[in-house]
Amino acid sequence: MKKRIVIGLILVFLLILLIMAVQSISQPQAGLKSIGKIGVIEVSGTITGTSTSNLLQGTTASARDIMAIIRQAAARQDIKAVVLRVDSPGGTSVASQEIGVELDKLRATGKPVITSMGDVCASGGYWIACSTDHIMANPATLTGSIGVIMQMQNIEGLYEKLGVKEVVIKSGQHKDIGSPFRDLSPEEQQILQGIVQDSYQQFIDQVVKGREGKITREQLMPLADGRIFTGAQARDLGLVDSLGDYYDAIEQAKVMAGIQGEVPIEVLNQQDMWKRLVTSLESTFLGNQPTTRLYY
Repeated sequence: MKKRIVIGLILVFLLILLIMAVQSISQPQAGLKSIGKIGVIEVSGTITGTSTSNLLQGTTASARDIMAIIRQAAARQDIKAVVLRVDSPGGTSVASQEIGVELDKLRATGKPVITSMGDVCASGGYWIACSTDHIMANPATLTGSIGVIMQMQNIEGLYEKLGVKEVVIKSGQHKDIGSPFRDLSPEEQQILQGIVQDSYQQFIDQVVKGREGKITREQLMPLADGRIFTGAQARDLGLVDSLGDYYDAIEQAKVMAGIQGEVPIEVLNQQDMWKRLVTSLESTFLGNQPTTRLYY
């Protein structure tokens, strides 16, 4: 029995070494630059400020990490174009906006940026897509969901059943706005609705700016009620430019960058399995999320 355990452990160790060797071979070597490359930046999962993975909530896309990679792509002379591969249902408003700003800066360098939509590129995912030069979706991609949502819970009834009473000492009338221990007042609902509407107008402005010449504000408004579309529907409505898969997006990037023939493709933010596991554990057990946020 002990012999089988030892053999099993040895096999697992050898498998780990093999995986590490394959990853080291597949990663680009530091200091080596080709004449030109297509850089790929992956945006997978819910778009958040910092967390990159969570065993309980699934994969998230860290705006901070993605912004850093976008800046690297802008600075590297060997990166001639960037494909943004998005598979995200959206996320927090600020995180989506920050990524969009950095994409605008990247485009200002003259490097074309192409969005390649995966299964889902909606809400905050669509926000950042509007900061690219060309949006390509699969026919069955789910996209759109142009809108803003703020959610909170009221557990006052549960506390009453448990015999727990919340005591609040505050400096101003609205300091505990959104508290889960009481209902919103009509005035507070109006305040929060105003915040949502302001953020919604920012979303509309982002789409109008990003899709200039392809869809007008008047054409957009009936579509911007939070509904989703297939990639084919979105193409017909002017929300995306063309239909195609990941490799079609690579070809589009080559055309827009003036590259002919074969070109190396480098995934700029590909994580190794060890970093992904460590980050996932940190986020799961150490993460601390505020309860009230704006979401695209």
